[in-house]
Amino acid sequence: MSSVLTDLCRFPLVQAPMAGGAAGPRLAAAVSEAGGLGFLAAGYKTADGMYQEIKQVRGLTARPFGVNLFMPQPDTADAAAIEVYRNQLAGEATWYETRLGDPDRGLDDGYDAKLAILLDDPVPLVSFTFGCPTRDVLESFARVGTLTVVTVTTPEEARAAQWAGADALCVQGVEAGGHQGTHRDQPEADGAGLGLLTLLTLVRETVPLPLMATGGLMRGAQIAAVLAAGADAAQLGTAFLATPESGADPLHKQALTNPLFVRTELTRAFSGRPARGLVNRFMREHGRYAPAAYPQLHHLTSGLRKAAAKAGDAQAMALWAGQGHRLARELPAGRLVQVLAAELAEAQGAPAGAATPEQGENQ
Repeated sequence: MSSVLTDLCRFPLVQAPMAGGAAGPRLAAAVSEAGGLGFLAAGYKTADGMYQEIKQVRGLTARPFGVNLFMPQPDTADAAAIEVYRNQLAGEATWYETRLGDPDRGLDDGYDAKLAILLDDPVPLVSFTFGCPTRDVLESFARVGTLTVVTVTTPEEARAAQWAGADALCVQGVEAGGHQGTHRDQPEADGAGLGLLTLLTLVRETVPLPLMATGGLMRGAQIAAVLAAGADAAQLGTAFLATPESGADPLHKQALTNPLFVRTELTRAFSGRPARGLVNRFMREHGRYAPAAYPQLHHLTSGLRKAAAKAGDAQAMALWAGQGHRLARELPAGRLVQVLAAELAEAQGAPAGAATPEQGENQ
């Protein structure tokens, strides 16, 4: 691992900051305690909600962890298109006996308030998704000793993040579950994302920054592959969704390996931004009609998704998952870190004794 990340975790394994409840204090602390790097997802939370979770993690572990922020979004959505989509979803709201949400609840996700908290009471690492902070923001974090990571999906975004002063990059391949962390939402580029190994190589040859690779990684051998391709660490999200410490809905966890859900697709159906999830009825019926309107559609469908979960109906939930979802293992998070580390050591041809037989068990 690169020196900028070496002191943060024993193994080059990072738990992805999955917004929406999956990546909470219990999961982040368990991963960090086991030798990985746990992450809190501050997205969709209030600034105080984020701070309370940071305090919870600190109460569970003294090891380093990270916090992920969503960048404020430009107001470029077509209000008429959002209204058309609202009308299309009226039948869904009636079926689940709920109301559609207010699409105008805000575009900044409490960004400035969260920055103020994190600069006043620093954490070891802060990452950013859906854009790149200004140079001033990144310099402010550097002054308080916080490492900064910017999610990128193209070499151009990597170059912009380097110029702004990021300490490291999270290189996200199109295989990744959840939202694509593009800096700009361009509908004409839907489906044109690069696979992780190709993107990783392009970024490695574009900027000299340390890299975390993410997208479809579920086994230690895959982690070895991205490390060999130039990454300093691997970030896994879907692999941790099925753990007991994950805050994901039980229906979501079960769907990862349920043969009813055979594949994933990128869709705008739930949030207005491309995100990879298990293909279900809602995605099939509404995905093609969803406009580019994030986070407006996220707010619009929020209550609907919650009502579907309450009704026990996974067919109208946002079942975010990467392409490797069928490889999910229902292990405690700390145990999963140990298993992945043992698999990584084996794939790298580590000498005997580098990982104990107990650590290498898959069950």
